Amino acid sequence: MTPQERRSSASLATIFALRMLGLFLVLPVFALEAAKLPGGDDPALVGLAMGMYGLTQGLLQLPFGMASDRFGRKRVMVLGLVLFAVGSAMAAFAPTVAWLVIGRAVQGAGAISAAVTALLADQTRDVVRTKAMALVGGGIGLVFAVSLVLSPLLASVMGLHGLFALTCFLALAGIAVVLWWVPPEPSVHANAAQSSLGESLRAVTRNPALLRLYFGVFMLHAVQLAMWVALPAMLVQAGLARDQHWWVYLPAVVASFFVMAGTLFPLEKRGYLRAVFLAAVGLIALVQLGLLWLASAVPGVWSLSLMLFVFFCGFNVLEASQPSLASRVAPAQARGTALGVYNSLQSLGFFTGGALGGWLLKDSGTHGLFAACAAATLAWLMVAWPMQAPRAAGANPAPNAG
Repeated sequence: MTPQERRSSASLATIFALRMLGLFLVLPVFALEAAKLPGGDDPALVGLAMGMYGLTQGLLQLPFGMASDRFGRKRVMVLGLVLFAVGSAMAAFAPTVAWLVIGRAVQGAGAISAAVTALLADQTRDVVRTKAMALVGGGIGLVFAVSLVLSPLLASVMGLHGLFALTCFLALAGIAVVLWWVPPEPSVHANAAQSSLGESLRAVTRNPALLRLYFGVFMLHAVQLAMWVALPAMLVQAGLARDQHWWVYLPAVVASFFVMAGTLFPLEKRGYLRAVFLAAVGLIALVQLGLLWLASAVPGVWSLSLMLFVFFCGFNVLEASQPSLASRVAPAQARGTALGVYNSLQSLGFFTGGALGGWLLKDSGTHGLFAACAAATLAWLMVAWPMQAPRAAGANPAPNAG
């Protein structure tokens, strides 16, 4: 990477990490802490408050991505982080669960993932794009694991309202990063002529390669959230207390990073990106089948740890390669629009996975849940099979590269 590419990757990964840290710190204790507020005795209302963020994210990623194509990435990112901070402040002062629902909706309205990913694509060359995306994905994965350790400790000190106040502060820190650390946008974006929003949408919704990636990101995050509906209870059943689950999560996430670095990057450089991508989808499917088998017996901590390690190996490869592929396949003048669709389906995958996962667990038990996850992942493998990795345009320097 050039110095400019390293700066862009590090600063944009930091924005993602700051934003996701605030979200992840809240989630492990949300249901327990929300139950102490008026309205907290209604599980449906508490569930709505948890899921509302993903719903508004899913609905607004596309408009924010399209706006970043027309008005600039950094302007849209600042606006989104302001909304995220306002929603966090509303949740911090929420007197009831109903107000939490509103605060979470405003949080989700700050849908900047498409704009951030598009700017990272603007400022990196194809040959290092996957590595840059992996830095973002790796940061999110590490923040997730760390939040599982910190969340119960911070909640015992500051409660749910304090966690939301901390989330507001982290969003403001993200704005500072956008203004003073993120490199300037390529000037070509500010001057790029676009015929119409309709043409941009048609360009990014009729491309078979992009459609496969849209389907894939939806399935990946739906399966991830559905898994986590059942996994904590399985770990407890295996004899691991809830406050010790990070003993499994953190090593699995960290070790999988080394596997990704040792496989994805060198094999992509040699022209084997398609094979690595399909193998990662296959790993996710194998994990679902393995969990289905473990659900038939009393699971052990080591067997569940192995399943999670294999899952994160596949997950991290896909988290790095899918947005990289989407940014390379999309037309440059509609890159924000394409990544808006991509991130919308990612958020809707979270929402769908959580909702359907809970319903499947209640109606069909862990067997039905993991059978459905396995079927969904195998269907994704079939849809992804015809893919062809785009040729990297490595000869040209990145925009504004130093």
